Amino acid sequence: MPQQIKIGVDFGGTKIEVAALDGEGNFLHRAREPNPGSYEAAISTVCSLVRGAEQAVGASGSIGVGAPGSISPRTGVMRNANSTWLNGKPFREDLSAAFGREIRLANDANCLALSEAVDGAGADARVVFAVILGTGCGGGVVVKGGVLEGASGVAGEFGHMPLPWLNRDEFPGPRCWCGKHGCLETWVSGSGFQRDFAERFGRSLHAEAIVAAARDGDREAQAALEAYVDRLGRGLAAVCNIIDPDVFVLGGGMSNVPELYPRLPERIGAYIFSDIWEGAVRPARWGDSSGVRGAAWLW
Repeated sequence: MPQQIKIGVDFGGTKIEVAALDGEGNFLHRAREPNPGSYEAAISTVCSLVRGAEQAVGASGSIGVGAPGSISPRTGVMRNANSTWLNGKPFREDLSAAFGREIRLANDANCLALSEAVDGAGADARVVFAVILGTGCGGGVVVKGGVLEGASGVAGEFGHMPLPWLNRDEFPGPRCWCGKHGCLETWVSGSGFQRDFAERFGRSLHAEAIVAAARDGDREAQAALEAYVDRLGRGLAAVCNIIDPDVFVLGGGMSNVPELYPRLPERIGAYIFSDIWEGAVRPARWGDSSGVRGAAWLW
């Protein structure tokens, strides 16, 4: 039996996953359950999954949690979570009380960035910027192996930057759940991609179906995908103009679209305030496992 393990919890909107890793990052145990969608029930699910993991491997371990939103450094409670029932709750403290030990908690996109910086697609980089392109959109920053949270705990909130270099047809942008208009999440998340296609062409298709149609020569789908690449490239170029990361790592469902990777460097280069861009855009090495691995690496 391992003497020391690291346990990660990926607290997603629809599922909660737990993984136990050894010191080398090998999986010892993995399990997941649907997220029950209410606060007390979700805490109970996390506890059940973690205790099951420790029982399965025969050892207790450190516990890290990746969750949507972040903890306010002023109040100590959750904020900015699209699972809005988490907002205003002392989530980390309540989990710590339930386990009787310290819990470390970070934004889920920060966990993606940390996982990929430790032993993933950004392992060779000084500065890694990770972007989740799923139902929602988030971002996280790791500098020299450490998560950069910022003075207010919101560093890397890529999804709630406005889409830069708007054209006339894009202004003011769709209303976001956060209350503002034109956030990148409303454009470059998988749901944003679907919304834009439906509004432009009057056809309701899932993101995967739009991409498949583009590959089959559907001109409307091709136009939608080209617009998506341009918008994502604009967003990433704005990040370059601020921190100029060595590598962008993409996670979430849209990161599985291979057409993005040869096209994005040219789009970024067209908008960045430089005559050259030599960064990289890569898919997450650990895919859907990055979040839970990054949570474990918080210790």
